[in-house]
Parts: sequence; structure tokens; C-alpha cells
Amino acid sequence: MSERLEVIDNFIDGTFSPTDDYLDSYDPSTGQVWAKVANSTTDDVEKAVQAAETAFPLWSATPVEQRSKLLLKIAELIEARLDEFAEVESRDQGKPVWLAKRVDIPRLIHNFRYFASYSLHDLNISAEQAEASAISYTVKCPIGVAGLISPWNLPLYLLSFKIAPAIACGNTVVAKPSELTSASTKLLCQVFQQAGVPKGVINIVLGYGWTAGRFLVEHPRVKLISFTGGTATAEVIRKSAAHLNKKFSLELGGKNPAIVFDDCNLEKCVDTTVRSSFMNQGEVCLCTSRIFVQRGIFEKFLEAFITKTKALKVGDPKDADTFCGAVISKQHRDKIVRYIENAKATGATIKCGHGVVPLNLPDRCQNGYFVRPTVVTDVPDEDPVMTEEIFGPVTCVVAFDDEQEVIRRANSVRYGLCATVWTENVSRVHRIAPKLEAGTVWVNCWLVRDLNLPFGGMKDSGIGREGGKYSTEFFTEEKTICIQY
Repeated sequence: MSERLEVIDNFIDGTFSPTDDYLDSYDPSTGQVWAKVANSTTDDVEKAVQAAETAFPLWSATPVEQRSKLLLKIAELIEARLDEFAEVESRDQGKPVWLAKRVDIPRLIHNFRYFASYSLHDLNISAEQAEASAISYTVKCPIGVAGLISPWNLPLYLLSFKIAPAIACGNTVVAKPSELTSASTKLLCQVFQQAGVPKGVINIVLGYGWTAGRFLVEHPRVKLISFTGGTATAEVIRKSAAHLNKKFSLELGGKNPAIVFDDCNLEKCVDTTVRSSFMNQGEVCLCTSRIFVQRGIFEKFLEAFITKTKALKVGDPKDADTFCGAVISKQHRDKIVRYIENAKATGATIKCGHGVVPLNLPDRCQNGYFVRPTVVTDVPDEDPVMTEEIFGPVTCVVAFDDEQEVIRRANSVRYGLCATVWTENVSRVHRIAPKLEAGTVWVNCWLVRDLNLPFGGMKDSGIGREGGKYSTEFFTEEKTICIQY
């Protein structure tokens, strides 16, 4: 007897809303269809926008303390179902279950709790002008209907990083997650219902970016767009938003360098850089994909790095000792493999990973989309594997000689999302970090995040910042009120 397929409907005006057409959603670890996801039409998006627009006057006037309590309730209800959320997120995206339990779902919960608290403590500005007998102060006003578009790699983690600040600031939302990873939104919307989120405050439409997503971006009554995803899609959004005079925030891809100096703590550096290269199958915009190692320790670093990489288990996401699960789709797996094989064909050396050791997968995963963590060396800086975002478990390790050289080479790509620097020399850190064209520079660590601090990229890695006051500034308009006495 075949397994019953999950049906994932839109969530509009507080209720699940069926559509006429559904898309197949695949379990990346098996290659089998496991769910049917609503394929929204422009009519579906229109209904969602209308619901959000209708809900906006009352929600925007709701006291911030009441909105905060609702966000805390949402967090509490998700936490009570943490294991269930993690298992669905893993099945939908391919990541190990343990990773979803340890990272994705705790961060989903934290996003709601953080913005519930932050919304209570955000400060306005006031000033007295004695010579004019006047007092001025600012207020932050919600904008209206926010369009939120999130990617497939960290589905609820990143979707909630948009929904939580948007509604905490008094906006209503229409969100469109990736059509590849929409299943876990069903659980999230059940929580919204249980928490008592007013109808129309949060609406989620599913389907393709070029239909539902595009109509959402171009809708004249959607006042702002927050997008996380690919650079090509961002260019379409940028043009549409500019034409319609909308606020927009774009968090895009990266080709992130790690710079390893010969005075680093080598053991910590290797352990952390293996993780930063291959966590979540390398499907994180912050993953390291170019490792520049000072020549004096290059061979020593490379040997240790390859040893650690070979030890990573690739396999069933349900297994507790699996480090790399499946990549998102067959098409994405084929793209990753093409980058590796093209690099090899042009003279690069594949030290370990794809094509070196065959995969050893359990029976249920034989048709899944798996790629071994792959290390590439002997590759020039201009090779596509060194310049283009692959978004998979592939990293390049190359040597450098001095600071100026490595800064130039690290900055030579179109992206500027993040970088890591490994050194015990504090003076060197202060010289190098400001010169790296990256929105975040980690020193002797990776993925240490505080939501009070700005997150975003330079160059083709995005426009705008998220987190704390930066999210609040994006999701509100600040108004000055002047009173003469």
C-alpha cells in the first residue's frame, strides 16, 4: 500500500485554502514524491493581499504589548512540537534531523521570542528646541502589507526572520516560501491558528516564483518586499520594486572566503572550517567555499582538512551520525556535479569527495540526491568553481603568501556576504577586517550570531540589513512630530 501524500494548502485569511492545481514535492533523501503543494494563481495572491489589507487597520492599532504576547505564544507552541517540526523540515529539505532539531527549529523559536522582546524596547528620538519653544519626537509607523519571499535552504529559519519583525512592527504579511520546501508551513500555520493570530494578519501562498512570487512583488498594494534567494531573481525584484517605488531588502548569495594565517590555532581552524564548508550540505549562503591558506602551513592544513572531510558521513538524514544529508533536488545535484567535473577537466585536483569514493547509501536512499563533501585544489582564482556560488558541498583550498595578496584575491568575486579570518595577531585582524568586502567578518569562529547586529551583504550579496533595529527600520516608516508650546 502506497503512503498517503501530504497536502499543503495556502493559508489565507486565517484558514487553509485549497487550490485547483498542486505541485509535486519530493523527499530529497529518497527522490520520491511525498507531498502535494498548492500551485497558487494570481487570484490566490489577490485574495491573500486583500485579506492582509483588510486586517491591517486593526492589527496596526493593536498595542505593541499585545502583539508581543502573541509572538511569545507562537514560540511556545512551536517549542512544544519541536521534534515534529524538525522531522518535517528534514524530510522536506534533505538536512539531517539532528541539525533541524539543533539549529533550524530552535532559531525559528528564537526569532519569534527575540522580536517579541525587541518590539517592547525599541526607542524613539526626542529633542527640545528651546529657541523655537518646540518639542519634536519620532514615532515608527507600520507600513501596510509586506511581501515576504524566502528560500529553500533554511525554510522556517529564514521565513520567520521576516514574519516575526514584520508583524511585531504592526504590518500584515503575505509570504511566499520556496515551492521546493513548503511542507513545514502547514505546521506553522496550524500554530498561528492555535495561537489566535487574527485573520488576515499572516497569509502564506505557495507555488512558483515566476507566477505567485512575481505577482506578489508587482502587486500595487503590497508596500514592501523582503527577499532572500538568488541574484537573478533579485534583479527582477529590484526593477519591479524601483518602478513601483516600494521599499525592498535583498539578502542574496555568497562566495565566502576563509583566510588562514600561519599563526592560527590550526586544530580549531580545521574543525570549524570543515563545518563552515559542509554544514547543511553546503546549502547555506554563509558557507565557506574558498579557503586561502598561508603557504607555510598549506600542506599541513590540507592534510588535516581532507582527513576531517573524509570522515563526514553522507547518508540518511534520519541517522544521528549523518553529517551531510541530501541536496535539495536532482537538478541541483546535477549542477553541483557539473561544477566539480568541469573544474577537474580544466586541470583542478579533486582531493576527496565526488568521483573519488562512491557513496554507500542505505536502500531507501538509493534514488536520493546526495553529493560527497568535495575538496578542490590546484585551481586558478578565475575558474568558475572559485568565482560562482555553487551552493553545495564543494570548497576550494589554495595557497597565498602575504596580506595584500590575499585581500585582493578574497575581494575579487562579485559577492560580499561574509568572510572568516584565522589568526592570533590582533593587529592583523584590525588591518584586514575593514578591507574585506563582506557584510560580516568572523575572526577565529563562524556563524556566531547576535540578532541585535546587522546582517546583510555587500556588492551582489544584497541590499539592506536585517536584525534588531535594522529589521524595525525596514518594516516601519519613521515620522517626526513637532509641537510648539
